[in-house]
Amino acid sequence: MEKFPSAVELLCFRKPDRPVLGVRPHATARAARWFLNTFPGDVAYAYKANSSVFLIGALYGAGIRHFDVASLPELEDAATIPGVELHFMHPVKSRSAIRRAYELGVRSFSLDSEDELAKIVEETTGSQGPARDLKLFVRIAVRPKNSRVPLERKFGIQGIAAARLLVKTRQVAFELGVTFHVGSQTLTPDAYTNALDEVNRLIVKAGVVVDRLDVGGGFPSCYADSKPAPLSSFMDAINAGIEKMAVREDVRVMCEPGRALVAEAESLIVRVDARRGNDLYINDGAYGTLFDAAHLGFVFPARLVSRPEISGEPLLPFEMWGPTCDSIDQMKGPFMLPASVKEGDYIEIGNVGAYGRAIAGSFNGYGIYDEVILEDEPMLTMYTGSAADTLEARG
Repeated sequence: MEKFPSAVELLCFRKPDRPVLGVRPHATARAARWFLNTFPGDVAYAYKANSSVFLIGALYGAGIRHFDVASLPELEDAATIPGVELHFMHPVKSRSAIRRAYELGVRSFSLDSEDELAKIVEETTGSQGPARDLKLFVRIAVRPKNSRVPLERKFGIQGIAAARLLVKTRQVAFELGVTFHVGSQTLTPDAYTNALDEVNRLIVKAGVVVDRLDVGGGFPSCYADSKPAPLSSFMDAINAGIEKMAVREDVRVMCEPGRALVAEAESLIVRVDARRGNDLYINDGAYGTLFDAAHLGFVFPARLVSRPEISGEPLLPFEMWGPTCDSIDQMKGPFMLPASVKEGDYIEIGNVGAYGRAIAGSFNGYGIYDEVILEDEPMLTMYTGSAADTLEARG
């Protein structure tokens, strides 16, 4: 794949017709090293966030050996990576997916109902009887706090039902685990403090021995409209919360970062095909890599890269529209760009590495991208100085 110092140098070389994904493997490797050096346990990358071979290679090269998978295609793809442990952490799985996962060596499964527990036991039972090597994680629904995308309504179990499921799972599991998810893009560490406290109360109520604790994902990244607390404060909260829990002294801890590992590692270079007032019509959008901007209101950092900015030129707030014929193909922003931006200009939209290419589809025939490696730094980062300082310095 072609390599350039930055998007500016790419555009000096050629003017692409298709949107371009600028991949920064070095940014993912840096994030992975930070988590491996700081988190008190196993770091399992959430495969769904971005399965680019360049980023998976960077994660592996940095030392990631655990992967959280949520579907059979993800599982079969990740199973080709040598020497890794896969964790099937989707709480609702088909019977065929459970069987195939077990055949491929997966022993870690999550569940949030007695029906799912029965499926796992039945589909891993062989000629010698029920499996005796299962690592089963009961997913607890915890209350979200300061998360952009709450997840507790779809998955998780609570209260007396949760305590009962913990007891039943303990009876069949080689190792019993507990897991939860505080919600995607959680901005403050007290979400983990509260979640660990909720989970601990259920463990005490159930009176079971817990071998494994998975604190899930939710770790934040930087965006133009988000100022998360420093990642170190999340680790402090997790460490403090675990110290108070009624779990084995040698409990094995795991986390499932996705966004925090790959968001900074890709940017999107788009062409302005029309300008109407403060509306820019670009060649990618809601049905492509900008799903989060369109449907969840994320404001990605953006900059003009096809020509030098004019000294003293004011920045104006722009709204963006994608290339499809659908009127919901709209990214409200605001995206702060030079007042002179015009048709034919190219804009780099930063920090789209998480749930960008992973969600992109082919509606209206779009969804085809060029890719290049970019050697410069991400537009915003969580990994140099505090998050707030970084946002103020670069935003």
